[in-house]
Amino acid sequence: MIGVFLVYNLLTFYIGWNGWVWLHTTFQLENAMIYALVVLILAYGYFIGKIGPRFLFFKIIGSYWMALVQYALLIFPLANLVVWLFQFTTISQETIIFWTGIVVMTTLLFIFSLGTFNAYQPIIRTYKIQLTKQAGSFNKLRIAMASDMHFGYLSGKSHLQRLIKNVHQIQPDLILLPGDIIDDEPEPFIRKKMGDDMKQLKAPLGTFGILGNHEYYGGKIPEYLKEMESTDIKILLDDVILIKDSFYLIGRRDRTEKDRLELETLMKNVDKTLPVIMMDHQPYHLDQAEEAGVDIMLSGHTHRGQMAPNHLITKRIFELDWGYMKKHHLHTIVSSGFGFWGPPLRIGSRSEIVQIDIEFIQS
Repeated sequence: MIGVFLVYNLLTFYIGWNGWVWLHTTFQLENAMIYALVVLILAYGYFIGKIGPRFLFFKIIGSYWMALVQYALLIFPLANLVVWLFQFTTISQETIIFWTGIVVMTTLLFIFSLGTFNAYQPIIRTYKIQLTKQAGSFNKLRIAMASDMHFGYLSGKSHLQRLIKNVHQIQPDLILLPGDIIDDEPEPFIRKKMGDDMKQLKAPLGTFGILGNHEYYGGKIPEYLKEMESTDIKILLDDVILIKDSFYLIGRRDRTEKDRLELETLMKNVDKTLPVIMMDHQPYHLDQAEEAGVDIMLSGHTHRGQMAPNHLITKRIFELDWGYMKKHHLHTIVSSGFGFWGPPLRIGSRSEIVQIDIEFIQS
């Protein structure tokens, strides 16, 4: 932890120093102490915001700071290189620093504007699946799926209303929410009475969810489950249910739960001649799901990296970090998520609701 603390402060100093050079050169800023205090508040704002609702402003600026750190570490070294190379020309150093700073500021403004739009303006992404199984009286099934909403302070009631509006547009038979419905603590979700809005998420076959890793991070799962119960959203905890005697729905606890049941145990009494749909928040071990007889596996968690180029990391960690893949008879869909964690920004990804149209055909 000491090493992480030191590295973080060194990065903060590097970013702050670049900002100071540009401001001092361009606007003759002189008060270094006040500037340093502002940088420290930005750097530790997210942690200050954890104190309570009255410090929400600090959490907002601290969240944006996380994004600034990532993109500053990508852009600032290039800017430093440009300034160094141009010092061998006849252009004055003040002019070089000024215009390099303008380009950097414009680039960051574009990134933050685009990222905010991508985060708060969700799209509906549609997948069509054919299963060579019969599902009772169902020939077709439409599912609306939304994961990783992270409802709380920054992903608030307005964003929840966007979810409700888009789900109603889909007109699903079934609504599935595979984890990270709230952002750690249930307190802001409850205080904002977001559960009252969640009651609008209704479908003929019901609305079901599972736990994600962030519900565990908050450490208040009993309070969260009680709140979800009041919204008529059934949270599946290693549960297997048979819907209309036609298909199975499995909801696994998150792999954060060390005592979660093995998939083989959950599948023990499942009639595999019927379709099996499973929600598992983190898209690990697709081979195990395929071998166990799951037909459709729905996950989230990855956010598709949320801010490029982080997607290059998630692509290496997960066999499928976003989108659709068929593995023998197993159809897997991983959503980039509806909300966000940390910065309310998405670059190279988009907030989405997934529409899944399933057709059951004879083999």
